[in-house]
Amino acid sequence: MKGLDENAARSNPIDVVLVGGPDDLPATARRVRAPAAGETIKIPHRGGYEHFERERRIGRPEDRETPVFRWTMRTKIAE
Repeated sequence: MKGLDENAARSNPIDVVLVGGPDDLPATARRVRAPAAGETIKIPHRGGYEHFERERRIGRPEDRETPVFRWTMRTKIAE
């Protein structure tokens, strides 16, 4: 049954906030939908990808704040 729960979490997108990265990343690109179980997000931007990782926060499970993903690096798109 554990596998079913994990698959459901991956297929049910949630709203997340992206923090950091390039200044010219539009505000509309900083609020996205991502899989609930996702730990990383990769956004195409200016011929490359901006990478974000989920921030770890300690809190009670009933706290329902929007997950935050913090910028970690940029990579170029392979040709």
